[in-house]
Amino acid sequence: MAQILVVDDEIGIRELLSEILADEGHDVRLAENAAAARAAREAARPDLVLLDIWMPDTDGITLLKEWAASGQLTMPVIMMSGHGTIDTAVEATRIGALDFLEKPIALQKLLVAVKKALSQAAAPAAGGISLAAFTRSAPLRDLRKRLEQVMASSRSVMLRSAAGGIAELAARTLLSPGKTWFNLAHDSTPLTLDMLERSRGGVLFVDELGNLTRLQQKNLIFAAERLARYDLRLVAATALDAMALSLQGWEDSQLKQIFSVWLGVPTLAELHDEIPEIAAHLLTQFSEAGEVPVRRFSTAALNALRQHSWPQGYGELKSTTKSLALAALEEEISAEDVDRLFDAQGYRSAVPASSGIAAEIMALPLREARESFERIYFEHHLRIDGNNMTRLAERTGLERTHLYRKLKDLGLRGGRRDDERLGLEE
Repeated sequence: MAQILVVDDEIGIRELLSEILADEGHDVRLAENAAAARAAREAARPDLVLLDIWMPDTDGITLLKEWAASGQLTMPVIMMSGHGTIDTAVEATRIGALDFLEKPIALQKLLVAVKKALSQAAAPAAGGISLAAFTRSAPLRDLRKRLEQVMASSRSVMLRSAAGGIAELAARTLLSPGKTWFNLAHDSTPLTLDMLERSRGGVLFVDELGNLTRLQQKNLIFAAERLARYDLRLVAATALDAMALSLQGWEDSQLKQIFSVWLGVPTLAELHDEIPEIAAHLLTQFSEAGEVPVRRFSTAALNALRQHSWPQGYGELKSTTKSLALAALEEEISAEDVDRLFDAQGYRSAVPASSGIAAEIMALPLREARESFERIYFEHHLRIDGNNMTRLAERTGLERTHLYRKLKDLGLRGGRRDDERLGLEE
């Protein structure tokens, strides 16, 4: 007996399909709109979904995209419509639908489609979530639109971001269901034409250009010259400026040729209000993939995650979410679980409690107290901004020359090289 979710806004069709499928021995759940379907999908993964396209709140194609983007398209889906077109059917199949039935649905055709869908293995969980999963976040919706607009006319893009960015989350937005995600930084063998062929239609990704070995740099150049031939997209991120990249062996002209366009992406520190939703989606993805037990975050736990600075970015949030899910003793992950993990990782010592800091500083003479506070203040923001001086200047409201002098006086950065570059004197 299979559990089948029927999603249709017409009560007559829902009841008819329910009766037919129940007579076949299936456990049938009903949803009258996309909101009810989302709730049913959150509660349990059905073995099959019959999904109507035309619904009043959210259409079936949009809902299918949401499930695909959030890693929840792990069950076969059959689309239904009384006004279907070939283009609609092709779009649904491209997103991940298994079949398409036109209304009125013939009994025999329905039963054959259901039997075929249930006989196939469940679709594999998506390798990661994308920006398409966040329909309520204005910053993430805006970033998605900008990225898709840029990639509509270019096969490659450089994502500029300080350490702690969401480059992977952005790049996965360009990955079509069933296509290959190829991280060039994870491969230490020469790239071949056969490998590009197997990745056809997929996305090539690099999370930090400055971390690539010489061989990996050659692989990127090799792939960049053949993107159109294999229908590939190339997305590379970096927090480094041109001078730092040149020290890693990159030629400026070479990078400009490969990445004719670039796009800025925010850090998690800048997206603190979105962190709870991102973490919740990651938890769902890990659970759907069978990597962690079924877990959920308490409101207090999500608030604790929101307040963290995430200096290592999206990768850190992913590993933290998985660690919390694996270590939690209860189904609900608590704020205490989050605090315990951060304590073990040394974050409490990296960002000391304000009461302890205040007691130490208050015992010092005024000048030393001011220096101590400034040192703690700048250490905190350097960590959040990944040592990016432009972001630090904007965040602290200091002019760059003044900022460099201040950091040098505090012993946090600088020296003769910085002074010479800025035109400063001892």
